[in-house]
Amino acid sequence: MIGVTIESWICQVFSCFEGESRAKICRMATRILIVDDERTIADTLSVIFRAAGYETYTAYNGVLGLDAARRVTPRLVLSDVVMPELDGVRMAMQIRQSMPETAVLLFSGQAGNADLLEGAEKKGYHFELLEKPMAPADLLRKVGQAISKFEESHPVARRPQ
Repeated sequence: MIGVTIESWICQVFSCFEGESRAKICRMATRILIVDDERTIADTLSVIFRAAGYETYTAYNGVLGLDAARRVTPRLVLSDVVMPELDGVRMAMQIRQSMPETAVLLFSGQAGNADLLEGAEKKGYHFELLEKPMAPADLLRKVGQAISKFEESHPVARRPQ
């Protein structure tokens, strides 16, 4: 079991399942941290992702999000950009620096986030920015794609087949 994550192990154990059943079982092992200072949004997203089979955690600002990420080591962090204390972009950079195996998706309902993202890109960080609001099915698809894409481009994040 050395070098094998719990989520990888669960996917291997249930490899006899096919199609959506196997996909849902594997998602059950996938942790997502949702960070948003609007509690209703964070809690609603948590319900949506849990219903889709993900293991979810929530935090209500960037400082709490950073702490939660260190505690639960999520596969993906989905974070609002504009938050008090620590904005989502600075939190994302710290997560990416200390936890390279974690994918990060940012989302925002405000158009003025280009400066924050530009600052991150100048430092060598690239984060996809999703626009709020987004239909749940579209958000689930984007998260699944982000996890797959991140695992392909970051060998440390890949699950054993």
